[in-house]
Amino acid sequence: MPDPIMYQEDGYVVLRHDQPEQIMESDEIRQFFRDLFTKQPDLLPSELATLSTDAQITKLLEDYCELEIPDGFLQWYAVRFEK
Repeated sequence: MPDPIMYQEDGYVVLRHDQPEQIMESDEIRQFFRDLFTKQPDLLPSELATLSTDAQITKLLEDYCELEIPDGFLQWYAVRFEK
C-alpha cells in the first residue's frame, strides 16, 4: 500500500511560457486561478463549466496539470517543501 505522504502537497510549481517558474501555496494558486478565469473565462475547460468556482479549481488541481493558452503554456505540479 502506498504511503499517504505521496498524496500530500505543500504547494505548486507554476510554469508559464512568459515568466520564470513560481512556487505557490495552495491558497495562492487558488486565487491565481480565480483571477485568471475572471479575466479569461474561455480558458476554463468546458467540462468544468457546470461546477461552482471552488469546485472548478479543486478539480483542476486534482485532475489537470496544464491549460492551453494562446501563444504559450501554463502548467502546474504539486510539490512537498520538506521530506
